[in-house]
Amino acid sequence: MMFELIGGWLQRPNYIAFVLLFLWGIYIMVTRYNLVKKLIGMYLMQTSVIFFLVTTSAKRDATVPILLSTTEIIHPEVYANPLPHVLTLTAIVVGVATLGVSLALADAIYKKYGSLDEEEILKRME
Repeated sequence: MMFELIGGWLQRPNYIAFVLLFLWGIYIMVTRYNLVKKLIGMYLMQTSVIFFLVTTSAKRDATVPILLSTTEIIHPEVYANPLPHVLTLTAIVVGVATLGVSLALADAIYKKYGSLDEEEILKRME
């Protein structure tokens, strides 16, 4: 059972890349004290989710889901699902907006406390 699971993962290296990118992002967010480095880790996590959506939505020989004739029989297996693409676009927009607001907050924190180090900011807040 376990060997079948590992064999399945090795046949899909994009899943391995997704998991590694996601875990790398979490590792950076947890272990770094610099706020900009934490934002880089967050952006890596967001990028890995977008990468996952793109790779799982790929379908070979699929066509756009536009019905040209209503008299023919509809075969859903030949159409690409538009939902993952819409979610990917939404995730990109939300990621850019989140990163922009976060960088603006980091700039405001730096102007107020003179540092981006989390421990130093907490000391100065006390």
